[in-house]
Amino acid sequence: MFFKKKRKIAKSELDMNNIPKHIGVIMDGNGRWARRRGLPRRAGHKAGADNLERICDYCNSLGVKALTVYAFSTENWNRPKDEIDALMNLLYNYLLTVEEKFRNRNMKLQISGDVTALTKKIQDAIVHAEQVTSSGDGMILNIALNYGGRAEIVNAAQKAAADAAAGRIAADDIDEAYLGQYMYTSNLPEVDLIIRPSGEKRLSNFLLWQAAYAEFWYSDICWPDFSNDDMKQAILDYQNRDRRFGGVKI
Repeated sequence: MFFKKKRKIAKSELDMNNIPKHIGVIMDGNGRWARRRGLPRRAGHKAGADNLERICDYCNSLGVKALTVYAFSTENWNRPKDEIDALMNLLYNYLLTVEEKFRNRNMKLQISGDVTALTKKIQDAIVHAEQVTSSGDGMILNIALNYGGRAEIVNAAQKAAADAAAGRIAADDIDEAYLGQYMYTSNLPEVDLIIRPSGEKRLSNFLLWQAAYAEFWYSDICWPDFSNDDMKQAILDYQNRDRRFGGVKI
């Protein structure tokens, strides 16, 4: 189903006992948002990063346990170099401010993806940012960075195969739970809801393993304009879904 902006929703309309524990967001539409305003694409990415802070605060206030956001995919290296450079500079500057930004929010930062392809400067900033927020016991902001769902599954399969080759487990005993421990999100709750703004309706290699029983919510609103009210609408629609996980209600 394709959702557009709806009426204002009061926070009290949400069932606070049925808030998604883990929400995934494909932060799409930054470039289109900028183009419609006659701005360079990097301005759209900056506006998208600023909006992420607002959405993080709102999700944290609702009691969401984890928010995974698609920041840079394994395929995004195919973009123009100046746009990649702008994204990496934006990321680096964000990482440098994480300690201050998270201090009063009690949130924790986690990075998921193959960070070995990033510069040492950014890798060091990631390590520092994760360390200084590690004591946060509020929401986990999980940034999918140089991330691809297929690559994540291949990585997990390779690790399980190495365990079998070393005799730590029999190949026939490798099951979903065993493979799942090698996923980047193994420490997070199951993904309940995946949101994609901007009008596109596909996963684009995002959380392929984790999306098995996630609910999907689409909107034509570009990410920089995605508001707390839009998040409330997505969660309210989620709460009105009949989640049966392959079973039937008797």
